Amino acid sequence: MRTGLFIDGKWVSPKLGGKLDVVNPATGKVFHEISAATEEDVDHAVTAARRAFNGEWPKMSGAQRGQYLRKIASRIRNRLDEISELEVLDNGKPLPEAKWDIGDAAGCFDFYAGLAEEYDENRVETICLPDARFTSKVAREPLGVVGAIIPWNYPLLMAAWKVAPALAAGCTIVLKPAEATSLTALELAAIAEEVELPPGVLNVITGIGSEAGQPLVDHPEVDKLAFTGSGAIGAKLMAAAAKSIKRVSLELGGKSPFLVFDDCDIEKAVEWVMFGIFWNQGQVCSATSRVLVHESIHARFLERLVEEAQKITIGDGLADGVLLGPLVSKIQLERVVGAIEKAREQGATVVTGGRRPAHLAEGYFVEPTVLTDVPLDSQAWKEEIFGPVVCVRAFASEEEAIALANDTRFGLAAALMTSDDARAERVAAALRAGIVWINCSQPGFTEAPWGGYKQSGIGRELGRWGFENYLETKQITAYVSDEPWAWYIK
Repeated sequence: MRTGLFIDGKWVSPKLGGKLDVVNPATGKVFHEISAATEEDVDHAVTAARRAFNGEWPKMSGAQRGQYLRKIASRIRNRLDEISELEVLDNGKPLPEAKWDIGDAAGCFDFYAGLAEEYDENRVETICLPDARFTSKVAREPLGVVGAIIPWNYPLLMAAWKVAPALAAGCTIVLKPAEATSLTALELAAIAEEVELPPGVLNVITGIGSEAGQPLVDHPEVDKLAFTGSGAIGAKLMAAAAKSIKRVSLELGGKSPFLVFDDCDIEKAVEWVMFGIFWNQGQVCSATSRVLVHESIHARFLERLVEEAQKITIGDGLADGVLLGPLVSKIQLERVVGAIEKAREQGATVVTGGRRPAHLAEGYFVEPTVLTDVPLDSQAWKEEIFGPVVCVRAFASEEEAIALANDTRFGLAAALMTSDDARAERVAAALRAGIVWINCSQPGFTEAPWGGYKQSGIGRELGRWGFENYLETKQITAYVSDEPWAWYIK
């Protein structure tokens, strides 16, 4: 396991020698340490990225850059088991989920390798003008130096979502992973070193937000900030970026609804609702944590949801058969347990869960939790809990369900279950969210755009939309006529 900072193609120690403990959330015990960068290290990394951007990297063909991305994808796949286990030790998620994530990360690099190759053909577009004396074309060019700050819920996958399209576009990048889950980002740096990615193209700095993240946000040589995390931090980052008019893309939180209509298969609905809230311990920005169920099936649905939730195997993510691991940290456990207690105080009923599992004396575990009677003005209904906690409420009509679903400051995702195709299309069109799932919840594909409405963020990641995040657009117009140009009309 790596400990240093990866800057300008080399492993270096932080200028001030800072260290951070790495804790296994399944045990609460320290098992490693990593470097803690400060402003001096950030400046070193950004300077390296600027030098690389001023060099050959953005001048390479997309096909040449794509070759590096394909090599990175191949190395990730070759080490999938090893990297997945490291992800579990660092983050806590069950090993099958980690393997899924690491495989997706490799696929992300392959996908953007393909877009980099296509970029050579699509980089320049000719524009048809109404005046034949002029020709015009539009060129797409790499944006510059990117500062990327990623969260702890999908450590390597979130790194891939930003690093892969940025490199494909010809940008250089300084990646700052979450301090709680930095190990696989450091392994990505090691892989970049193995494939001989040019120095400075990818730099990885570890450390806490105030000492490493904030200097990256503030650095004058950073052209774009790409951030995934909480709305509160996203707002601060956006305000800081405004001082130097940095480009910004933000993927923030959500309080996503799941509408269950009375014509659906209840068993399938229960399965998808559980996947929508208990996958990754509910630590998912798009988690469908507000479940709205038609009143005619509400009682039966709730009964089955509770029965299935109580069957979930909880434990160390490396143990066979575990479906729900620990929360990522002691702080996150305290936040989730505190949110459950606050929900009780504000009138909600805890139908199941809400406690530490009896057989787990250490680690950051909480049972899958189902809340009912949740007041519409309560924090549990309105705010993101980011844990395995779901609120269930009945509705009487399609119009009421849509109104309740849209009554939120967030708009990342929404889901619905129905056997009526016309209703599915009608409701999907009415939901104010950037992602809508019909008869499912949480599937994500690298080819499709990811991002939200309202306070869930700005811009889109993934697909060609994620690639375009890292490009600038330049108009080049030429006067091609032999006629003298009249500067004014007499």
